[in-house]
Amino acid sequence: MKVSFGQLYPTTLGFERMFRDLESMLDGSFESSNEKFPPHNIIKLDEARYVVELAVAGFNQDEIDVTVNEGILEVTGSKKDDDSEVNYLYKGIGTRSFTKMIRLVDTIEVKGAEYKDGILRIGLENIIPESQKPKKIEISSLHQFRQPKIEAKEKEVNAA
Repeated sequence: MKVSFGQLYPTTLGFERMFRDLESMLDGSFESSNEKFPPHNIIKLDEARYVVELAVAGFNQDEIDVTVNEGILEVTGSKKDDDSEVNYLYKGIGTRSFTKMIRLVDTIEVKGAEYKDGILRIGLENIIPESQKPKKIEISSLHQFRQPKIEAKEKEVNAA
């Protein structure tokens, strides 16, 4: 069954990406394997700051790339095959290549990343521009919004 939020487009503005993401999730085309490896945490530090932690043990810092493109935080790990001569009896540490994608709202900025003890931490901050913050609108008389032609005609009628 194909799900479409197209009927909501005329009554909303700026939610197109969210509707496309919801449609792909409901259609089953959303990447579910993306959620499993590597495991991650999302920590809220305060109202504007967050940290994404990824458990990437077994990867060196130079084997991990962090990019942001069109609202998607993408972490990619490419393990170099250095242990081709190792004879494992059991290999339980995941060192397969991965791509982890996390969608970000437009006001989230990536502030930096650090790697320590097998954990990659990415700092995020929600920076809301003044134009998007709530503001109080004063209510005044309608006279200031009249068109100049109408005001000029009223002055002529009142003068006569």
